[in-house]
Amino acid sequence: MSNRPVPHARLAAEFLKDEPHRHFHDERLWDMRQKRDEQMHIMPEWQELREQASRLKEHTLAHLPQYLEQFEENARCNGIHVHWARDGAEHNRIVEKILKDHGHSSIIKSKSMITDECEMREYLEPKGVSVTETDLGERIQQLDNELPSHVVVPAVQKLTTDVAKTFARYYNTDPNIDDPHALAEAQRNAARPVLLSGDTGMTGGNFLVAETGSFVVCTNEGNADLSANLPNLHIATLGIERLVPRMADLGVFIRLLSRSALGSPITQYTTHFRRPKKGGEMHVILVDNGRSERLGMDDFWTSLKCIRCGACMNTCPVYRRSGGQSYGSVYSGPIGAIIDPTFNARKFSTLPFASTMNGSCTNVCPVKIDIHEQLYKWRRVLAERHEIPFVKREIMKMAGRLLAQPTMYRLAISGTEVALKTMPRFVLYNYLNPWGKHRELPHPVKETFHSWYKKNRLNRTKTQREETQA
Repeated sequence: MSNRPVPHARLAAEFLKDEPHRHFHDERLWDMRQKRDEQMHIMPEWQELREQASRLKEHTLAHLPQYLEQFEENARCNGIHVHWARDGAEHNRIVEKILKDHGHSSIIKSKSMITDECEMREYLEPKGVSVTETDLGERIQQLDNELPSHVVVPAVQKLTTDVAKTFARYYNTDPNIDDPHALAEAQRNAARPVLLSGDTGMTGGNFLVAETGSFVVCTNEGNADLSANLPNLHIATLGIERLVPRMADLGVFIRLLSRSALGSPITQYTTHFRRPKKGGEMHVILVDNGRSERLGMDDFWTSLKCIRCGACMNTCPVYRRSGGQSYGSVYSGPIGAIIDPTFNARKFSTLPFASTMNGSCTNVCPVKIDIHEQLYKWRRVLAERHEIPFVKREIMKMAGRLLAQPTMYRLAISGTEVALKTMPRFVLYNYLNPWGKHRELPHPVKETFHSWYKKNRLNRTKTQREETQA
């Protein structure tokens, strides 16, 4: 994949031009945010749950090696094969080997962000392994060869007319029938034969429980249960940060997850996997892929608390109006903007700047990640590493020198007022002023706060001091 910085601003501008999609995307996500708020207001213990979830996650991350070893020991006792993957490449090789050992060449797969993160499909398909997404949104994105646009609703940017055209190409349905129920039925009819004939079932997972050696998958379509139980071979891939210590801790997160994500009290299916089914085989792959390194980052380790609810995305004004595809990554929105640079700081250097820093993402996070603070810190880190565009870097240097000299700053402010009044428009609005592409510069003010304060406060205070001394 290209290492060039993701052109978020350009891709967002293209999305903004498409009014029907932009409007639907914005309204759909804001509706999810409002439903989340409704759930919050009917639960007096909401803030207490958030605080408890945050403390549990921080405790687990502080003792991660011990809990991982406890999970492995208990899972093996349950008859589960446990594998460790340092990165995405090792994860993919492990999956390939399991398939080869069983002579399998097809995977029916439920929603799993981490397999997308590892680029598993891209690795396996050239080797003759078919990977079929069974989640409706993920399947739509797979057919359109696109990354997920959202961590919970992968195809949230698509209209039913888009889906109808996609299904017409692959399922030979009528492209003019865009009724959601008819489209869901078309996917069901196409998926069932694949589900019944698949060699290997694959799922992700929302939580690992160290105490029991089990893992939990939360879904709304039931496809994960089918993927896990129809074939005799079940592979589950989870990040090492997905741990909770005890089964008793799980209830805190289950109560928060769906309410934060969709505004519903609970997912339709909350499935606990503890051991292989009778006559079957189960493998769990625990993936690091930079998580251990992130755990050692003083400013960014708390991003590992994320439970992938998408609440920060639903509230973010930038994400809602730019779409998930503009982030160029599996993880988009505010949480993606602080996670993605840990994978590739250069490629995702533009994402921390895709924020108004309003703090709404932090306010809605069920595990209290300080997302907007981390966005600011990533901006500082990227500037220090020179991972920002040359023009922006030079402008910021000039601004830094100017702000460090009060006298020069005040002269510049005075000159700016004159410039706004007299300079031609083409001088003020050009490529050096990206802010002005969609906005008018502020009108000149008659009097700055500094001059007003000097006249009305500073001189008066000086006079009063002199009278007191006299």
